[in-house]
Amino acid sequence: MINRLKTSLSRNLTNARGWRTNRKIVVIESDDWGSIRMPNTTVQKKYEALGYDITNNPYCKYDTLANSEDLEVLFSSLSKFKDKRGNNPIITFNTVMGNPVFDKIKESKFEAYFYEPFTETLKHYYPNENVFELWKQGVEAKLIQPQFHGREHVNVPLWLEELRKNNKPLIDAFDLDFWGIPKSLYTPKNLNIQASYDSNKKDHINFYNESIIEGLNLFEEIFGYRSTTFIANNYTWSNELNNTLKTVGIKGFQSMKYQKMPFSISDKKRPKKEVFTGRKTDDNQIYMVRNCVFEPSQYKKEFDNISSCLKQIEQAFFFKKPAILSCHRINFIGALDKKNRTINIESLNILLSSILQKWPDVEFLSSDQLVEVINN
Repeated sequence: MINRLKTSLSRNLTNARGWRTNRKIVVIESDDWGSIRMPNTTVQKKYEALGYDITNNPYCKYDTLANSEDLEVLFSSLSKFKDKRGNNPIITFNTVMGNPVFDKIKESKFEAYFYEPFTETLKHYYPNENVFELWKQGVEAKLIQPQFHGREHVNVPLWLEELRKNNKPLIDAFDLDFWGIPKSLYTPKNLNIQASYDSNKKDHINFYNESIIEGLNLFEEIFGYRSTTFIANNYTWSNELNNTLKTVGIKGFQSMKYQKMPFSISDKKRPKKEVFTGRKTDDNQIYMVRNCVFEPSQYKKEFDNISSCLKQIEQAFFFKKPAILSCHRINFIGALDKKNRTINIESLNILLSSILQKWPDVEFLSSDQLVEVINN
C-alpha cells in the first residue's frame, strides 16, 4: 500500500510539469517488436536442463517474435474500437531492426558482430508464414505505427566481451541462439546485456552512433519512411548520442520519468536525469514520458492492471497530459503460451472499452503524431 502511494505521488509530480493540452489523448507505446527473446519452448527446456532457473522470468516464459496468429488476434481486437474521430486505437510498434547472426559471430571467435534484418529472422522462425505481410497490413490499416527501438536489443561491445571471457550462462544461451537471460544469472551484477547503449567508453559510443545511423537507415528501407521518435532499450542512453539521433531525424524521445545514464567509473549508483512530457534536450528534441502502465504479463494475477491503468489515465487527464501507456510486446504473444495472449487480449478489450465509455472524446495517437502535436 505504501509503495503504491509513493508511486502515485511520484506520477502526479511528473504529470504536474511540462506541456499541457485540453485534448484527451491516449498513446500506446509497445517495445521490443522485431527482437528475438526466447526462440521456442524446446530451447526454453534445454536451457532449463542446463541448471538455469528461468521459470519466474515472464520474458523467458512468454516473449518471442510474434507469429501470424499473434498479430491477427491483436489487430482483430484493435479493429473493434474507434475514437471520436473514427480512428482505431493505434499501437506504436517500437521496433528493433536486426538480430545477431550467431554462427558468424562464433566463427569470428566473438571478435566481430554480424546481424540480419528482423524481417529475415521472421522467415527463420516462421518459414510457413508471411508474418511481415501482416505487419504491412497493420500499418496500412493504421492499427500499428513502427518507430525506432535500436538496431539490436543487445549491448554488442559488452556482450562480445563477456563471450570472449567465456561467461558461462551467456555462452550457454548463445549456443542455443539467444541471449536474453535474466540479469540474476550472470555477473558482474551491474552488467545489463539488454541495454544496448549502456556504456560511456569512447569506442563504445562510436559503435552506438554507427549502429543508430545504420539502424535508422534500415528502418527507412524496410518501412518506407523515417522514424521520428526513439525509445532506448531499457531507457538507458548517453546524451552524447542525442546529436547523432537528431541528425538522422529523431525529434522525440519516448521515455520513463528518468533517462538512465551509463555508469562512469566515479559513479556509486546509476546517474539519472528526471524528465517530463514537453521537456526538450539541448538539441531541441522532446521527451514524452510514460505515465500509465498496462503490463499484465509482468504482474501477479491478483493485481488489477485494468483498474490501475484507468486510474493512471484519469490522473493524466486531470493534469491535462496525454495518457502514454507502457505496454510491451510480451503482453500480446501466444507463440510460447497461448494462455498469455488470450488473457491479455481480453484485458485489452476491457481496457479500451472502458476508456471509450469513460472518455467518449478520447483521441488515439501514435508517438510520432504526438511529437507533431506538441511541436505545433
